Parts: sequence; structure tokens; C-alpha cells
Amino acid sequence: MGKKSSIENFLAHLAPTSPNPFLMEIESAEGLYLYSHDGTAYMDLISGIAVSNIGHRHPYVVAAIKNQLDRHLHIMVYGEYIQSPTLQLAKKLTGLLPDPLKSLYLTNSGTEANEGALKLVKRVTGRTELIGFYGSYHGSTHGSLSLSGNENKKYRFRPLLPDVKFLRFNELDDLKEISERTAGVIIEPIQGDAGVRIPEQAYMTALRARCTEVGALLIFDEIQTGFGRTGKLFAMEHFGVVPDVVTMAKAMGGGLPIGGFAANPGHMKLLSVDPMLGHITTFGGNPVCAASSLATLEVLLNENLIETAEAKSQLIEGLIQCAPIREIRRKGLMFAIDLESEDKVNRTVQYCLDRGVICYWFLSCKTSLRIAPPLTISENEIKKACAIIKEAIEQA
Repeated sequence: MGKKSSIENFLAHLAPTSPNPFLMEIESAEGLYLYSHDGTAYMDLISGIAVSNIGHRHPYVVAAIKNQLDRHLHIMVYGEYIQSPTLQLAKKLTGLLPDPLKSLYLTNSGTEANEGALKLVKRVTGRTELIGFYGSYHGSTHGSLSLSGNENKKYRFRPLLPDVKFLRFNELDDLKEISERTAGVIIEPIQGDAGVRIPEQAYMTALRARCTEVGALLIFDEIQTGFGRTGKLFAMEHFGVVPDVVTMAKAMGGGLPIGGFAANPGHMKLLSVDPMLGHITTFGGNPVCAASSLATLEVLLNENLIETAEAKSQLIEGLIQCAPIREIRRKGLMFAIDLESEDKVNRTVQYCLDRGVICYWFLSCKTSLRIAPPLTISENEIKKACAIIKEAIEQA
């Protein structure tokens, strides 16, 4: 028998997540581009699903990672030793968050951050009811999945968490369902995998007021919207509404795995007593990931990337306009482009891929095309990519 190809080995030895993976063999990445084993260049217009907000292998981030590699890797579970990159990240990030979000618990991923946040609101309030929203996506672990509003993703894994209910997103009348029984309400300030659903200001204000009125804690899931994606460091800034807990991940690490949830320091202390180690993680706050995250945050703040996101967004919207598009929903460099059918989205994605542009779809909105390029994308790169995307939509 001959030697197995990379694709054959991939399919044989790596657990699958879907029946039809892209199966692109990527050898390297730099900036906007991914490079295959045969040298083909692909423009990454989805940022590895909202991860590479500052592009791939930003030199400042790579230097920070290499510097930490020369010092130490993992040395102890989270919360015991003082480690410089972890401490500096927490200090820098909480300094940018509004009161009372001044205590940061570091995790390895977004779903872990949400798990911690859900435990926290139950611990603080002593209540059991949790509320999510239809169309939401918070992760694949049991608690996060329980609060995700896509039944198709979870019916095979029931029973999930009890005492969970769902409200309609952006529907004021539903807010009365939040009551004195409610421990916490978790919401994406802009729904991502539902296809970039942006709520009204009045709704967000009323949501905050209702939670305050009944003593329920409000969790903002900023895992997809955070770190500049929407034209603000966090999407909550668009609404002037401060949650009791905010969760984050994806772009936080500049390409390395890290997440976190921030809250009131007094609330956070409750996770350390009665019982002690009420929430614990071995690898959360890993020093190499923390160094990468701190450098990523500094790049976002120092290179004017967040401030230019809206202008780039407007340019993209203008360049892709064509008759088959039914609607464009966007905030910063976070796009959902509605087409006639799921089939047309799939054909558009494939047409773009064949011409070196990576687009994608949404978990809970199969008739929308996903575009979310790195914030570092240039005007010339936008023009080149958009010409292909527009042609793809018209051909589909």
C-alpha cells in the first residue's frame, strides 16, 4: 500500500466536526493570508472565525510569545503563583473595562468563560433560573449549550441544565419574564451566529433596567464581538450599557487559546470560598497565552485598528452591493449578507474559495454569508477581495 495522503490521515485520525470540512492544507499564515502546501495564497475574510482580528502572526505578538517562551511555560494551576504576563494582562484589561468589571478570571476558551459566568451568577444570587435568547450561541459545553438558543445543536445531548428558559431577542415585551427567580440573563450584545442581529438601544437599556429591578445579574457574551470587531473594544460600548459580567475569548489571544470573564471583585471572591476552589482551571492564564493576549491588546490600542474599522466596513458594503443581496447587517467589520437560499450561500463560499478568498456561513442563519476580515486589512486588499465576493454572489 502507498503512503496515505494528508487528507486521508486527517480523516482517519482527527475527530470530525462536520461531514464536509474544507480540507485545506495550510502550511503558513501571515497578515491577511493563509498559504497552502502548494503555495496558493488565500485571503482570510473570516479571521479564523473572529480570532485573528490583528491578522495572522503579527510581529509584535510573535515577539512577545518568543520572549515568554525563553522565561517559562506552565508552572502552576491558575490563581496560585504571581506570573508577570498574566498579572499585566489582567491589570491592562480591567483598566479598560468600566466599573464594576474590575476582576478578571482567565480561562482557556469562550465556552469555559461562559461556564464560569453562569456559575458566578448562581453563586452570587443564590437563585437557579437562567435565561438565554433564541438564536444565541454561547458554546458547546453543557452549560453554555444549555443557554444557546438553537435546538438543532443540542437536542441529541439532552438532558441539559434545568431551570433554563428563552426570550425573543430584541422583544421588549419578553423582558417581563425576568423575575426574582432569575439568577442571570446571558446575551450577546450583537448576536453573532444568528447572523449579526443588532438590538435597539431602547431594548438594551430596558434589559439592564429590568435585571437591576429584580436583582438578576446580566451577562454579556462578547466572545465574538470583543477586541475591536464591531468598531469598539467591546460591543457594549455602542449601547452605553454595563453588564454585571462580561465574557471574552476568540480575538483575545491573537491566535493562542485564552478566554476570560470579568465582574465585580466582591462577586468574584465568592468563587474562592464556601467551597474553596469553587471554580478552578489548570491552564487558565497560561503565561504564553497571556503574553500573546497582552501584546494583542497593545496592538489594537496602538495601531488605530479599532477606529478605522467602521470606514473599512462602509467601503466593503459599497463594493459588494448587487441585486441578489437581500440585506446586509453589519457592525464594524462583522458582516452578515443575506442571500436567497442556503444553496446560494454555499455556492458563493465555494466560488470565493476557488479564487483565493475565504468566506463562511453562520451556525444559526444558513442563508447569510459571513464576512469578518482582520482589522488590519488594507484598502487595496478590500477592493481585491470584494470584487471576487461580488462576482461570486452574482454567479451564485
